[in-house]
Amino acid sequence: SNLHPTKALLPSSTDPSEQQQGVPTDGEGAEPRANLTTVSDKRLQIQNPLYPVTENSYSAYAVMFLSLIVFAVGIIGNLSVMCIVWHNYYMKSAWNSILASLAFWEIAKKRLLGDVSCRIVPFMEVSSLGVTTFSLCALGIDRFHAATSPQASARPIEQCQSIIAKLAVIWVGSMMLSVPEILLWQLAQDTSPVSGVVTEYCTMKPSSNLPESVYSLVLTYQNARMWWYFGCYFWLRILFTVSCQLVTRRISGTEKKTECRGTKHSQCESHLNCTIIGLTIIYGLCTTPENVCNIVVAYMSPDMSKQTLDLLNLINQFFLFFKCSVTPVLLLCLCRPLGQAFMDCCCCCCEG
Repeated sequence: SNLHPTKALLPSSTDPSEQQQGVPTDGEGAEPRANLTTVSDKRLQIQNPLYPVTENSYSAYAVMFLSLIVFAVGIIGNLSVMCIVWHNYYMKSAWNSILASLAFWEIAKKRLLGDVSCRIVPFMEVSSLGVTTFSLCALGIDRFHAATSPQASARPIEQCQSIIAKLAVIWVGSMMLSVPEILLWQLAQDTSPVSGVVTEYCTMKPSSNLPESVYSLVLTYQNARMWWYFGCYFWLRILFTVSCQLVTRRISGTEKKTECRGTKHSQCESHLNCTIIGLTIIYGLCTTPENVCNIVVAYMSPDMSKQTLDLLNLINQFFLFFKCSVTPVLLLCLCRPLGQAFMDCCCCCCEG
């Protein structure tokens, strides 16, 4: 909601000094009322955009209601995936741990206040993009290893050190690539020419206090940021997943001609491959509007109104949270071990 200063009340006294200060008094010259402010010290009043209900409020209520549904589904689903992997000993593999870490990063983005929010929130968002991208790449490698390994049907439970090492590569690599976001964003202030209210907003502008070499690198990152997003966090995951799937299917097709594998193992591998393809499709569909909007804004922002830019930002945020909420639902539906463990957990809770 916007902040607007309250109107200063007219003083009842005729004293010029009191009129200049804007301090109201009662008619008998009593002390000024303490709950009123002076003109030089304007008090800000928070207005509720949802009340009173008007025609413009209906869209705000609809967006809020839809956001609550998406938020609730995302929180419950991601927590369920993490709890299932954490409490089930036989599901502690690199595959399931990567899925659990993916669920953690989907719910770990929290907004803070002030300048910290302007720096940390973009860092967390870009880190989340990196985690999802590299997680899909790691899952593709896992499918390729399962298809080429001579002991793929056994699938032994991995050691904790091996799982932590693989997750560390994904997490640390994603956060290292997101470090420029901390140096790129900063908090700025702007005064409204109409109401005179000072508002704070986050702007993508490197600080002039940075060393010259660091400033030059951050400025280069800012200029290439849009295409870096589009290439690394969009096309990389799609091309890598498609390539791994094609190679895996070719190897699996060749092996089926020479040896017969168990039907149960083949069905399990098929479900896991479908999970990767489903995740890639969902992430591709959810990030396509963001990339399109970034390109449009980069080349057409001077000719676009503020309402249009706000609408594009709202669409990007909706698809971001939609991706976070639909991911665990997709995992529980396509990944049969996770879905079965979730149903068993629900049955135990109901019986208890």
